[in-house]
Amino acid sequence: MRIFGLLGLVLALVIVGLIAKKQMTTAAVPALPSAPGATATAPGEAPADVRTQSEQVQQQVKDALDAAAQARKMPDDN
Repeated sequence: MRIFGLLGLVLALVIVGLIAKKQMTTAAVPALPSAPGATATAPGEAPADVRTQSEQVQQQVKDALDAAAQARKMPDDN
């Protein structure tokens, strides 16, 4: 009976290892999808470098969070 438990554990580890290997090989070439309407540069013009693109994305996220926080403000019940 213990052999079935051991075989099940080994089989589970093999499956997890194969999935992890598959994900690691696909993560080697990341492709960042662009969000619609998230272009801060002129159409057809790529950002100068990764840092510029990162700063633009951070600013867009900050602006979106600020807008969401403004929309959620409720008046006091007093």
